[in-house]
Amino acid sequence: MQPDPVSKYPPFPPVNLPGRQWPSRTLSRAPIWCSVDLRDGNQALAQPMSVEEKIEFFELLVRIGFKEIEVGFPSASQIEFDFTRRLIEENRIPGDVAIQVLCQCREELISRSLESVKGAKNVIFHLYNSTSPKQREYVFNLPRGEIVQIAVRAVAQLKRESRALVEAGTRLRLEYSPESFTSTELEFALEICEAVSDAWGPTPSDKIILNLPATVEYATPNVHADQIEWMCTHLTRRGSTVVSLHTHNDRGTGIAATELALLAGADRVEGTLFGNGERTGNVDIVTLALNLYTQGIKPGLDFGDVNAVRDVYERCTRLEVPPRLPYAGELVFTAFSGSHQDAIKKSLAHQKPGRPWDVLYIPIDPSDIGRSYRAIIRINSQSGKGGVAYVLEQEFGFQLPKLMHKEIGRVVNDLADAKGTELTSADIRDAFHREYLERRAPVSLEHFKTTERDSTVKCEARITVEGGAHTLSGAGNGPIDAFVRALGATQLPRFDVVSYSEHSLGAGAEARAVSYIQIKMERGSAYFGAGIDTNIELASIKAIVSALNRAIRPRDEV
Repeated sequence: MQPDPVSKYPPFPPVNLPGRQWPSRTLSRAPIWCSVDLRDGNQALAQPMSVEEKIEFFELLVRIGFKEIEVGFPSASQIEFDFTRRLIEENRIPGDVAIQVLCQCREELISRSLESVKGAKNVIFHLYNSTSPKQREYVFNLPRGEIVQIAVRAVAQLKRESRALVEAGTRLRLEYSPESFTSTELEFALEICEAVSDAWGPTPSDKIILNLPATVEYATPNVHADQIEWMCTHLTRRGSTVVSLHTHNDRGTGIAATELALLAGADRVEGTLFGNGERTGNVDIVTLALNLYTQGIKPGLDFGDVNAVRDVYERCTRLEVPPRLPYAGELVFTAFSGSHQDAIKKSLAHQKPGRPWDVLYIPIDPSDIGRSYRAIIRINSQSGKGGVAYVLEQEFGFQLPKLMHKEIGRVVNDLADAKGTELTSADIRDAFHREYLERRAPVSLEHFKTTERDSTVKCEARITVEGGAHTLSGAGNGPIDAFVRALGATQLPRFDVVSYSEHSLGAGAEARAVSYIQIKMERGSAYFGAGIDTNIELASIKAIVSALNRAIRPRDEV
């Protein structure tokens, strides 16, 4: 990093806005919401959603209550085009929901995008082109006037070519984005938006959407609010315009910037569930909507079962909601501090039905979003896998691999269901020991010994299988490989070792090694095992036996 003074990064210039009004305003209503999960969010995934996953996600967005959903960039790929057509042809779009399609201001792409939405009842056609000085210089090498003409020509083409669609019964609205709005000169952003509006001809009953994106977040949230208020007060057709926000999170302040921009006069918000998107992501609509809810504002979106929303999101995107993400994170209603736990318990006892929510350390009633408060050392059937793993690590030193959390979480939840009470940390430890460390059937390890010669490890082992003794030998590139090969001579099911980790438990002369091994059976199911020993080699062999016993346990134990 540069020493003081830092000259590499000049500060973002402030907006000249004397008499700004947004600092004295208070939010009183929710914005129009538009989900861009299926486009902006999907393009940011390492493995984009399949068509079936996109359909499941679309149906989730409809259930939550989104009335505007950007479904893709149909001119960009056949998959995007086909998905849009399938939604329309299979009649999957409710009558009160508008699908939004994104399109660059290019002639052939506009025609292709219009083809994709034939037969739809309610369409938002989202045109965009880049407007910032560096985009004009580095990418297009064009002056301002020609950048304006790109947008105006695109709008004229859309207006001309969409007539047949509109005459056939489609309600088509225009959304225009000056991409990189927040790094564009405000005067030029206004100029191009006014030119687009002139070309489209909006009315108070058929408004144009002017989307003003923070494509990259460069400034503090107050500067963003100033930019939005400046535009709102200078637009000629403000009464015929929906001012829309599309905030990214490069500085980690996307939610704050959006909230202040709503105070500044914006009407609409584009974002994604849990903030998925390019780089650091889009604005998180779940957090933003629930922030409004905690201020007594009906958000217009239903997150009454946020866990179910999270489940669909994680399955379709293959992403995990961070455990500390507001409202939806696995640990956000879990207090680790004893004093916090005590304060929460006491304030919950004072909370009366019908009174305003006023519980220390918890700004929203977890039950309003389908969740519950539990202190971390009081785990029950509602507790998450992260809480169980936390207890095992903090109380007993077991550092479970991430993929093992779900397994032990199910084990502990089943125990809590059976007992019908909260579990102590000792209950959790005992359940872990029974499930992973104390299994001796149907396979029991009686003896294990290795020798090494010429980089080959040979093992001799003695096991019992359902009471019958077996003496085994095998060779491999290490003790684990040699033991697995030795087991191959028995009638036990075949398996592969797919992951291995280990750590020490304790310190000094009393230290032991803990191994965690995951095996995958021929039929495809995977199981973890754990082993403890003063010898790391034996700990890993015990972990294999543990995993194997869990895989072939009697059916009535599963």
